[in-house]
Amino acid sequence: QVQLVESGGGLVQAGDSLRLSCAASGVTFSNYAMGWFRQAPGKEREFVARISRSGTTTYADSAKGRFTISRDASKNTVYLQMNSLKPEDTAVYYCAADKTARAGSSKWIPSYYDYWGQGTQVTVSS
Repeated sequence: QVQLVESGGGLVQAGDSLRLSCAASGVTFSNYAMGWFRQAPGKEREFVARISRSGTTTYADSAKGRFTISRDASKNTVYLQMNSLKPEDTAVYYCAADKTARAGSSKWIPSYYDYWGQGTQVTVSS
């Protein structure tokens, strides 16, 4: 069956960096766009970044200039490099897979994604 397994979360201080990983199995990785979302307590799940099958990237405004999404087809893994972390980045981070090519704001909608990981906690202290 399809599995997405995130790792790399943790407790860091403001200004630090983290790299999240999401390993995919049970899917043909190259057929899926991959996304990262996050959800803070009491808030809705929000889009962070997306990478298409061809490598085109899209970022939320909050992530631009600080976060980088990438994918490694040889490892069936997508990454989220997060630099200059802020306390407001504290959330559970989820990766997701989408088999449909999308344009514009449809990339940001969680319900359009087909598969989800279990999430990894990122906590940024001030």
